[in-house]
Amino acid sequence: MTKINKIKINKPWNNGEIEAIKAELMDASKGKEKAEWEKRIVNTSYPCIAVPSTVIDNIAKRIAKNNYVGFLDLWHADNYSELVLEGKVISRIKDRDEFVKYLNQYLDRVDSWGATDILKYPINGNEQYFWGLSGEYLLSTKPYVRRCGLLIMMKGFVDGGYIDQVLERVDNMSEESEYYVQMMLAWLLSECYIKCRDKTLQYYKQNRQSAWVINKSISKCRDSYRVTQADKKMLLQFKK
Repeated sequence: MTKINKIKINKPWNNGEIEAIKAELMDASKGKEKAEWEKRIVNTSYPCIAVPSTVIDNIAKRIAKNNYVGFLDLWHADNYSELVLEGKVISRIKDRDEFVKYLNQYLDRVDSWGATDILKYPINGNEQYFWGLSGEYLLSTKPYVRRCGLLIMMKGFVDGGYIDQVLERVDNMSEESEYYVQMMLAWLLSECYIKCRDKTLQYYKQNRQSAWVINKSISKCRDSYRVTQADKKMLLQFKK
């Protein structure tokens, strides 16, 4: 099989080169049993082939160093590992506008927490833009776009000057009913507590969020090695 690093991919991509990457991923599959386990854990409608993340990272890195735009324009993901590869290539795009163009196309196809949570964002130097983008995503009818909006806040705005606005947005999502968005809300709140303890403590004392989200976020705080034993005990009083 032809490996991607032996292909001159600075030139325009062709179907043969795309198929070579698909074959490389398939060769790295951990087999049917592991693939079935992956599908249960990720809960995706895509077929799963259980490719180790290190393999996908390696391929994404090689693509990103070359004609990644040509790759993304031609690529079509037929399984979960191929979708994750696309997301990891997009995550390496430095140009903000180009990144968002391909991110939006990617999010149209995402149907799982796994394919959402692997994304990285060029927030540094683009804080105002990504703060606005995350707000737009929170209004989406698609649950994994909303989850992405929460992830952007968690990865770029929890430990900065945006904590009040982050907590306000969390409060405004008190009617959220999608499980994987609720889980992300709880995760975000636990990170807020770890990085902005006093502000988040005040939020726990008075909020409009659902009992499920508040209780799950406190549970995540209590599971964290970054929260003191004294705080873990104290937080129990705020469970609903």
